[in-house]
Amino acid sequence: MTSQPSADLSHRLLEQGSPSAPVLFTCEHASQALPPGWTWPEEDAWIVDTHWAYDLGAAELSEELARALRAPALLAAFSRLLADPNRPEHSEELFRQKAEGRLVHLNRAIDEEERQRRLEGYYRRYHQALDALVARSSAELLFSVHTFTPVYEGQVREVELGVLFDREEAWAEKLAKVLTRAGFRVGLNEPYSGKEGLSYSVDRHAWTHSRRSLEIEVRQDLAVDAVKRAAIVEALMEFFVTL
Repeated sequence: MTSQPSADLSHRLLEQGSPSAPVLFTCEHASQALPPGWTWPEEDAWIVDTHWAYDLGAAELSEELARALRAPALLAAFSRLLADPNRPEHSEELFRQKAEGRLVHLNRAIDEEERQRRLEGYYRRYHQALDALVARSSAELLFSVHTFTPVYEGQVREVELGVLFDREEAWAEKLAKVLTRAGFRVGLNEPYSGKEGLSYSVDRHAWTHSRRSLEIEVRQDLAVDAVKRAAIVEALMEFFVTL
C-alpha cells in the first residue's frame, strides 16, 4: 500500500487496498504541519510537537491498520490547530484559542476572510475527500483513529484504549471486549465521548452514507511505541475479521 499525495495538501490518501475491505480508516489529527502560507508564530514554538498540534502516533497506527487489512485510509495533512476536522464548523474548538491556559498565537486574530481561507482550503477539502472515498467504498464500518495524552492538564489517565461511539453501542461493546481480552485497560466513551460529538468526522460521513462508525482513542505512550502498536493492530484485526 502506497500513499497517494493530494494536490490540495488537505489530506493523504492510502488507497491501494481492496475496495471491498469491510473497514475504511480515517485519521483527522495525523499531522502537525502548517500548509504554505502559514508559519508557527515564535510564541507557539512550545506547542508544535505536542498533542495540542496533532495526535502523536495516530498516523503510524492508521497506516499499519490499513496495511494489515488492505483497506483504504484518509489522513488529514494539516494541524488540528489550523482548523480541527473532527469538530463541526460552528464549534468553539474549531480554531482553538488556548492550550494549557496559554494563548495559541496562530489563532489569536481570525477574521472572516481568514476563517474562510482555512475552511475552504483545508477543512472542507478534507471532508470532501472523505465523502468521495466513502462513496466509492463498500466498507460497512468507518473507523477513526485518534490518540490521547497520558496526562491532560494535570489529570493522569489510567485507561489505555478508549472506544468512542454514538449509535453503535453493541459494536463498541464487542470491540471493547476484544481489546480487554488482549490485555489492555479499555474504556467505553473514554477519555472522550462520542455521544458528546467528539467522534464528529467519522459519524458525519457514516450517517450520510448509511454506514456504521466507531472511533478508537489510544494513549500516546502506547501509540508511539512500535511494539505496542503492533499488539493493538493484532487485537483490532481480531475484531475486524468478524465484520
